[in-house]
Amino acid sequence: MDELSLLRMAAQWLVGPPAASPVEAVRRLTAVQAQDLPGALLSVALRSGSARAEVTAALDAGAVVRSWPMRGTLHLTAADDLPWLLDLLTERAVKGVEKRRAVVELTEDDVERARDVAVAALTGGAAMSRAELLAALAAGGVPTTGQRGYHLLWWLSQTGTLVMGPTRDGDQLFVLLDEWVPAPRRLEREEALGELALRYFRGHGPATVRDLTRWAYCTVGDAKAGLALARGHLESMTVAGTEHWLDPGTPTRLAAAREQAAGVLLLPGFDELVLGYADRSCTVPAEFAQRIVPGNNGMFRATVVAGGQVVAVWRAGRTRARSIEVEPFTALSPDVAGAIGELHAALP
Repeated sequence: MDELSLLRMAAQWLVGPPAASPVEAVRRLTAVQAQDLPGALLSVALRSGSARAEVTAALDAGAVVRSWPMRGTLHLTAADDLPWLLDLLTERAVKGVEKRRAVVELTEDDVERARDVAVAALTGGAAMSRAELLAALAAGGVPTTGQRGYHLLWWLSQTGTLVMGPTRDGDQLFVLLDEWVPAPRRLEREEALGELALRYFRGHGPATVRDLTRWAYCTVGDAKAGLALARGHLESMTVAGTEHWLDPGTPTRLAAAREQAAGVLLLPGFDELVLGYADRSCTVPAEFAQRIVPGNNGMFRATVVAGGQVVAVWRAGRTRARSIEVEPFTALSPDVAGAIGELHAALP
């Protein structure tokens, strides 16, 4: 078992006492990758001892939101965290957007027209599905065909006009960020850099500056500046000659949950244990990395973790309800194989 991977599991609250609520679990990680919403709901449920319906309820209540705070990728965040994350990270995230706009044949006037139409359609507490909002934009004279619609919704969310909040019949709805999050946290840049580093290393550490820069898509300079402000609240450890940072309480948490950490976990695709680092080799053996992301296509498969190592990928069975199909990397021990079915049946 790789101690680094086990410590990361403890930091992410995959082992040990769960978070008191879905909101606390999301806040612990700061941002939970959520391009696959059902998988993100499961990631949070596993860390909070909640049912997935309780995580959805946190979205409906406005305590958790879904947007593009970093890397141009959808994440769940605590609602009040999203504004300061956007303030800090949007400038770098939208670098080169003009080239993308040219590709999808949108102009600056189109984008600003889309903002005006969206604000008019949603002001007063209205909520719309993606299809409904795109229809409203088109009716307002904004081109939305092809990739234009996605680009507009991303841009309006990335720049703080829209956010995805409540759900309707399993579909997440767009609302106005200023209305949906009436009490946002606003941090000065230096404070935000310190907060970002502290929260990342507490919720993901042991991790490196390189891990932080990849996760947040910030510069090395910004990551180091944030660490300089946060390091008094963190501990360091050297792994293979590289300095890693972590919450001082993480080793104690692992010590109390070591038996659980040595066991088996079923994680959804895109889980933070895999996605949260530039170097995930302590958890995903290099020789099997392609099995998790076939062809480096960006689609991360659900994983089976045993003793801190990914040993297989899995998906829900296609023939029987609540069945599971497992593709092991090597022969699984009887204990691991036996635990997989039980864990799948008990997934929240």
